[in-house]
Amino acid sequence: MAAMQHSPVTFQSRSPPSAAGILANKPLNLSFSGTFPSLNLTSKVAGKSRSGASSARMSATASGSYATALADVAKSNGTLDTTAEDIEKIEKIFSDELVLDFFCNPTVDVEKKRSVLDEIAKASSIQPHSANFLNILVDMKRVDLIKEIAKEFESVYNQMTDTELVVVTSVVKLESQHLAQIAKQVQKLTGAKNVRIKTEIDPSLVAGFTIRYGNGGSKLIDMSVKKQLEDIAAELDMGNIQLAV
Repeated sequence: MAAMQHSPVTFQSRSPPSAAGILANKPLNLSFSGTFPSLNLTSKVAGKSRSGASSARMSATASGSYATALADVAKSNGTLDTTAEDIEKIEKIFSDELVLDFFCNPTVDVEKKRSVLDEIAKASSIQPHSANFLNILVDMKRVDLIKEIAKEFESVYNQMTDTELVVVTSVVKLESQHLAQIAKQVQKLTGAKNVRIKTEIDPSLVAGFTIRYGNGGSKLIDMSVKKQLEDIAAELDMGNIQLAV
């Protein structure tokens, strides 16, 4: 790989506390009036879910609207970056099926859900407006959209901040200086003001790494040994043979 200049990149490790074991004992009183002026979704989400493609489109529209509303609030009060961190914490917390099932369970009292959310917000140091946003999702019975909302928020955030999202996949964790070099190179390729790197581990690559960027990860730079082996197999007309690695 061609030499690339070092560029400072900040990498933060966020490990929000487990929410599955939080027990709520205190009532939660939050006022949402005026908090999200652009959040006017009653006509889109109040009714029962439709089946098929129509339901999928409806959910996608709702997720994008919720994400945009939250991003607008965060931008207006100067907390866009911190809110992005909140969303990452929230996404990780609700990736726990026990937590998601609890909040999606219609038999659980709403006040109980709000109280648990209050405990989660305190334990994870989530901002008040992010906590309010979660309560809105509970009230609107849209907690099931959190994963999609997080994805949409990331997209809106990147647009607002002229940030290029780069997903670097490797067999082992790469050093910060190597990730900084990758960020610098992608910045040159895209002309983006900012570059944000996410890392993933994939042992099947054997060695090396891959870089995905662009709209929806549409562009790929593959510098893995797995890709090299596949290229060799193709040149030897062995494309139909799977290499055991």
